[in-house]
Amino acid sequence: MLPGIILTMALFIPDSTNPIQSAADHYQHVDTYQATIKSTHSKQPDNPDMIRYYFKKPGHVRIEIIAPVFKGAVLIYSPSSGKVKLWVLGHSKFPSFSLSPENKVIQNPSGQRIDRSDLGALYKNIMALQDHGRTTVIGQESIAGETALHLTVEAERGFSVNDIARFQLRLDITTGFPLKVISYKADGSWIEQVEMSDYRINPVFPPDLFDQ
Repeated sequence: MLPGIILTMALFIPDSTNPIQSAADHYQHVDTYQATIKSTHSKQPDNPDMIRYYFKKPGHVRIEIIAPVFKGAVLIYSPSSGKVKLWVLGHSKFPSFSLSPENKVIQNPSGQRIDRSDLGALYKNIMALQDHGRTTVIGQESIAGETALHLTVEAERGFSVNDIARFQLRLDITTGFPLKVISYKADGSWIEQVEMSDYRINPVFPPDLFDQ
C-alpha cells in the first residue's frame, strides 16, 4: 500500500465541482488516522475541550482527554461490543466503566456520540445538507500553517441535520481532511467550533491500542 499521505494527495481534488464529495471519496482509502482536536461549544465558549483522537475502520475509536476536566481519562469504543469503556484515571487504571454511546455522560454539549464521531460521519452529515441546500466555495487561505479550502454548506429553509443548518469548513488542500469546522443553527447562531491538527493518516497503530 502506498503511504497514506501520497495516496490522499492523489485523490483529493480541491477545485472539483464538489470538494466535499472528493474528500469523502478519498476518505474511503483511509484505514486509520489520528488527530488532536480542540472543540469549543457555544454553551461554554471559554472552556474548550482538548482530546487526542484515534480511529480505525470499521469503527474503533480511542479518545484521550487532554483538557480541561478529567485530564488523562481514556474512552475506547468497540463496534463489536457496541460499548464504550471509560477509564477515569487513565487506561487500565481503576475505576473503569462500561457505557452505552447513548449515555449523555460521555457526550459533548451538542450531543456528539463517540460511535458517530469519525470523519465519515461528518462527511455524511455535510452531504445531507448539500442534498437539501447549496455549497459555496470561498477560496483558499492559510490556517495553522496549512493551506486550506474555505467553503460553506447551507441547507434550504426548514431542513437541518442534528439541528445543524449550515457548516463553515476549512479543508486541507492536500488531504481534504477538515482543519476547522463551525456548525450553525437555522437562526444563524453558532453551535460548535472544532479545530483539528497533528493529523497522521494511515499510521500503523499498536495492536492493543483499542483493547477494552
